[in-house]
Amino acid sequence: MGSYQQYTLESASAVDLVVALYDGIIRFLYSATAAVERRDEGARRVAVKRALDIVIHLQARLRMDVGGRPAQALSEFYASIFSEILQASQSASLQKFDHAIECVRNVRDAWRQVAKDPEVNPAPLQMSHNSNSGGGSAFENDGYGSDSGRHSSWNA
Repeated sequence: MGSYQQYTLESASAVDLVVALYDGIIRFLYSATAAVERRDEGARRVAVKRALDIVIHLQARLRMDVGGRPAQALSEFYASIFSEILQASQSASLQKFDHAIECVRNVRDAWRQVAKDPEVNPAPLQMSHNSNSGGGSAFENDGYGSDSGRHSSWNA
């Protein structure tokens, strides 16, 4: 990982990191759809595994004792999206992958709104040379939030 990317991740708030994880799920699902279109079963499976790994990580990090009903709702969402991604992969269905992407994007967009609220998401401690002096999410203008197409060139 390049020093800029490493600095961006190290200086990001917890909410910004959650947004980045959702972006990762979306990218891997786009990779899976591209693999379906190419009829590349191996690439589809790898992309789906990586998306599911992120979903599992997010599920494991939920604090049910602190989060209450929102944590329960996220837990149910993660279980549902896990199942939907598996079904999309098993049937190699572009339609099911597209639906999963839309669901993840909707929840990611809600997290982005949270990231914009300074009361909920205070600015992380800044090191000396911060290129994100405009406020907002650390990922807002650097390409992390882009999911504009199926053929992403992002590599994990």
